[in-house]
Amino acid sequence: MEEILELLNAGQYAKLRQLVTEYNVADIAAYMEGMEQEDLLKLFRILPKTMAADVFSYLEIETEQYIITSLSEKDAANIIDNLMADDATDLLEEMPANVVKKLLAHASPETRRDINHLLRYPEDSAGSIMTVEYVDLKETLTVEEAIARIRKVGVDSETINICYVLDQRRTLVGTVALRYLLLSEPDSIIGDIMHENIISLHTMMDQEEVARQFKKYDFTSMPVVDNEDRLVGIITVDDVVDILEEETTEDIEKMAAIVPSDKSYMKTGVIESWKKRIPWLLLLMISATFTGSIIASFEYALSRYVVLTAFIPMLMDTGGNAGGQASAVIIRGLSLDEIHFKDWFTVVWKEIRTAVLCGLTLAGCNVVKMLTIDGVGIRVALVVSLTLFLAVIVAKVVGSTLPMIAKKIGMDPAVMASPFITTIVDAISLLIYFSIATAVLGI
Repeated sequence: MEEILELLNAGQYAKLRQLVTEYNVADIAAYMEGMEQEDLLKLFRILPKTMAADVFSYLEIETEQYIITSLSEKDAANIIDNLMADDATDLLEEMPANVVKKLLAHASPETRRDINHLLRYPEDSAGSIMTVEYVDLKETLTVEEAIARIRKVGVDSETINICYVLDQRRTLVGTVALRYLLLSEPDSIIGDIMHENIISLHTMMDQEEVARQFKKYDFTSMPVVDNEDRLVGIITVDDVVDILEEETTEDIEKMAAIVPSDKSYMKTGVIESWKKRIPWLLLLMISATFTGSIIASFEYALSRYVVLTAFIPMLMDTGGNAGGQASAVIIRGLSLDEIHFKDWFTVVWKEIRTAVLCGLTLAGCNVVKMLTIDGVGIRVALVVSLTLFLAVIVAKVVGSTLPMIAKKIGMDPAVMASPFITTIVDAISLLIYFSIATAVLGI
């Protein structure tokens, strides 16, 4: 990085151009992200044209937007033309409509066609993240003719490791790996050596399901077909890595009661962070008033046994933690497609048994602690410990049930995570606590 900056500041652009060609394009992009905007733009202009588009595709979306809007319309369109169609589409989706219009006006007809094709599909669908740069072969070609075609179109394709065999209607009828072509006789017919057991994705498939399919089959690329099984694009494993990062980040933010954001933490401003966090905080604050109302309604009981107040935080925290544990594993299982709504009874029965064991252990330890360390009476110890036992069971059931119900009605299960479940469990735990205290202590 220091050497690049020294050459840049010294104006030794020819030497700098030679230097950057020795680096990996992903490393160059990473260096550029740490540069001042003025220096970043200078370095990008110095990059050889053959490298510029590759480096550009590794940059953050905000950096891409800055570069595109700083270049002339002709240079910017040249970058768009040299990007893979899916990368160009992702960039243009984040830019103002007037800028997009100008860029597409100077882009090649092929680029405009490919981008407009991808923009038709809903966000987060397989069609919106696929690329249209792939190698397709006719089943009547010979191996020699197929290799000649790969040499012709492969340079502009996302990958040539797998080629897709189409019939006259462009229906996907098979696949053939490049290594099989290289090992086959030149006069062999593609239709005879192709692999006919095709695993494909549909254009409208959700990107989370796309990621699951890649995990299931361990492919590096998969074809995307329309309703008539016609090949319209492919998705490669690098796109799946981006999907997994995006979906995981979104789930973590929802589980922390934050409205998901497309920006990284360091690039999110204070006001934007406030907007993302305050809605759920307000909702949870309002819902927590039920907890206060419950405590207020048992004010007389607390006045007679003030010691009961000291154990409220412990009961609420333990119940919330127990519910959070259950919800975390269930949400994860739902995300991985390991758990379905039809498994509801099995899941709840398992959580109840787990909760009984956890509750007994916690209650037993709590009785010993309260009698030996806290020095309270046996009846108070029993009230608190019995509440603890029941609260853990309720929390586990609530924590495992709500995410499954959310998934069933079309909501994201991550919404039903710790903050939301904790609020519900707190209220139920207090009701159990004061009900048991009233019965046992006669208050």
